[in-house]
Amino acid sequence: MPTLLHIDSSPLGDASISRHLSEEFVQNWQRRHPDGKVITRDLSANPPPVITAGWIGASFTPEEARTPEQRDTLAVSDELIAELEAADEYVIGVPMHNFTIASVLRLWIDQVARAGKTFAYVDGRPVGQLKGKKATFLVASGGVYGPGTATASYNFVEPYLRTFFGFLGVTDAQSYAAGGASVVNHGEVDRETFLHPHLAAVQQLFPAAA
Repeated sequence: MPTLLHIDSSPLGDASISRHLSEEFVQNWQRRHPDGKVITRDLSANPPPVITAGWIGASFTPEEARTPEQRDTLAVSDELIAELEAADEYVIGVPMHNFTIASVLRLWIDQVARAGKTFAYVDGRPVGQLKGKKATFLVASGGVYGPGTATASYNFVEPYLRTFFGFLGVTDAQSYAAGGASVVNHGEVDRETFLHPHLAAVQQLFPAAA
């Protein structure tokens, strides 16, 4: 059964542009895979815990030697990693916050980046363990930071996500950016009008079968 992991990280609920984009992706994916399964993870509603010294100690303790307290400490991390392992494909709704990803998405990243689980050291070098999977990043930003713009160098979202997922072995990655969303926040353009071309672009990520 094909499985999609759907992650949202915006705190804005129905007002979020990135959530509308990821939901459009999910709907098209389900039409393409009517027998598929979708795992939904709302990081804003359920933020992962911050990494602590205890977490680090537990993660580097051999599994068979962990105490019950250490196993409890890693329980959230284990659950999030299990979702990554179970899915064939990932779609992540990403708002740009201060030129990078939302803090809750960074917390998630810290929980799933674990030696011996999502990457392993082979001959002293890290090797990603999530091979053969695909990721799509759907990014919304108040400004426009696309290639060729004066502010393109301010965009740390896509390079960071591509680097991180590539580190875990996910090299098949694509992204789509809905820039300039500040016009919606300022009331200059209504939400539906702004979303229309961007939702259409997400639909184009699912070309008709030949």
